[in-house]
Amino acid sequence: MTVRTFARAGVVLLLGLGLGLASSSSTQAGVKPTITKQAWGSVGGQTVDRYTLTNGKFRVRILTYGGILQTVETPDRHGRMANVTLGFGSLGGYVTSKNPAYFGALIGRYGNRIAKGKFTLDGQTYQLAINNDPNSLHGGNVGFDKRVWSATPVAGRNTVALRLSYVSPNGEENYPGTLRTTVTYTITKNRGIRIDYRATTGKATVVNLTNHAYWNLGGEGTGTIDDHKLQLKASRYTPVDSTLIPTGKLDRVAGTPMDFRRPTAIGARNRSNFQQIVYGRGYDHNWVLDRRTKGLEVAARVSDAASGRTLTISTTEPGIQFYGGNFLDGTLYGTSGKAYRQGDGLALETQHFPDSPNHANFPSTVLRPGQVLRSTTVYQFGTL
Repeated sequence: MTVRTFARAGVVLLLGLGLGLASSSSTQAGVKPTITKQAWGSVGGQTVDRYTLTNGKFRVRILTYGGILQTVETPDRHGRMANVTLGFGSLGGYVTSKNPAYFGALIGRYGNRIAKGKFTLDGQTYQLAINNDPNSLHGGNVGFDKRVWSATPVAGRNTVALRLSYVSPNGEENYPGTLRTTVTYTITKNRGIRIDYRATTGKATVVNLTNHAYWNLGGEGTGTIDDHKLQLKASRYTPVDSTLIPTGKLDRVAGTPMDFRRPTAIGARNRSNFQQIVYGRGYDHNWVLDRRTKGLEVAARVSDAASGRTLTISTTEPGIQFYGGNFLDGTLYGTSGKAYRQGDGLALETQHFPDSPNHANFPSTVLRPGQVLRSTTVYQFGTL
């Protein structure tokens, strides 16, 4: 076994195959963040690696396949570790099933839905794959979630990071322009995951990048998130039609089950007969964030009283999609070996709005040559 060790700013990086996991002892002064690399199989002749990033009692595993957050381990109020994100225990689980729930994956070129798979840009109409009938979803048949990304470990002060890169050629999934995308996952010294997105294009195109991690703060495979309390910094949302495409309106949440301005148990209203809940079989909607600046701002908070774990999400994006795992049907078995059923995890996807290319009143997702797309989201874990 070959091990490569790098030291910089108090950070140690260990690169090799088959390395053991770093210690999960409590975070304390002198604990050095580490990143390890492990071969994890192959897809279409391309090697897939799994990187483990750890910083004391916080550990994250990331796959080069789909840029997937495979596990996120963080302590509860008693210091007991558990994986709090949904996923599979092997590469085969993602590949064989085609990961229909997009567990933990990077989503592109366009996160969320585009109505009937069509948009017009600079007078030209583009037809995308219809993979969520009658619409296009999450980049098409083979989106960024099913690509093998190039990976580079990065050292920083009190942090370790993994930089992932993918070049999407002009015409891939019928999107125009060669899109060069870099996504950097950084774990911070205080149990945070920072995701920095960057993209450039050789031709005008539309882009909406996000991550599709599902969270269960009680621990993956422990059951429903109905008792989790959710707070969203949003006084409006984008209502949808029966195919989950935005109508173009920005409705107020006040007086409806869409109001999460105060911490509210997810299960309290997700079975109501409110028309939007009926359409989504629960929550599967985009909220319009109440933003004051262009910088990082808190968008969502989640807490689980039973475990004491909390998750705070900050972002530079204008919207966040809250999906309650409504279509998990017991056919997918996760890391714990248990079946995932409806409501066993929630996704909070920071994003531009769904179907933005077809709504002039929505924040634009057009990217042109010479422009640089930059976006940041931070998942911060803590305890009550």
